[in-house]
Amino acid sequence: MDHDRRAVGSHWCLQDLNFAGIDIARTRERDDIFVLVCSASLIESGSDLYTRNLVRYFGKDAEVCDWLQDHWEPEELQHGQALKAYVQHVWPEFDWNSAYADFLKRYSKLCTAENLEPTRCQELAARCVVEMGTTTYYQALNSVCDEPVLRGLAWRIRNDELQHYGHFYRYFLKYQSQEPVSRSLVVAALWRRLAELRQSDTEIALRCAADSRFGERKAPPSFDAIRKQAFGLVRVQYPIKLAMRMTLKPLQLNPSFQRWAERPIAAIVSRVMLR
Repeated sequence: MDHDRRAVGSHWCLQDLNFAGIDIARTRERDDIFVLVCSASLIESGSDLYTRNLVRYFGKDAEVCDWLQDHWEPEELQHGQALKAYVQHVWPEFDWNSAYADFLKRYSKLCTAENLEPTRCQELAARCVVEMGTTTYYQALNSVCDEPVLRGLAWRIRNDELQHYGHFYRYFLKYQSQEPVSRSLVVAALWRRLAELRQSDTEIALRCAADSRFGERKAPPSFDAIRKQAFGLVRVQYPIKLAMRMTLKPLQLNPSFQRWAERPIAAIVSRVMLR
């Protein structure tokens, strides 16, 4: 166990999770919980695709590349392994591997180096938005589910994602001092990534999870209905103030202007994350 902890650079490992103690009755019949957990497991399990793109992009920066390869990627993949294990314990009849193969086939077409931001500083700002999205997603999942093992897992992942945000933000400040870009370009990067949060990997993962689980039912629910149900659950406890602060931080606004910007940013984040 100690070796596993050192290998992933994390405070926990799979052996810390009591999958045998899952209260299956609390989640077994919850289609909304299934979609949220399964789609997250697919996305996290494909993290190595994005890592390769980022490592090539930051190829001359050993500090960033070492962290991406030695810490970020192993921790993201560990999240995927843990979420996959949870799905397989609660819904053992579900063909996770088939759903993941479908996800990879679709997602790999979008996860390309061409989709990275034009400057490294902007890409790091965009990464802050992605980590904001995952941090708040898992915090909301922790709040709305009542199964203890899943709640604990969601909180562990939430804390990891918050730490990842801190690393990307620190590297953003580093590049902003070395290769500064204007605030307007940072805003553009933040906006582009906000607009993509629910239109790329999340959308694909939700469809793959839903198609694999509900596709053979005599009267399967529509995808729009599944998405509405799942994100309607998240909306109940979504930490909008945290999302707003994390989104605005790369802009390094003075306090008075930040207060002015908080309301419109909160509205934008709410539409993107909770629609």
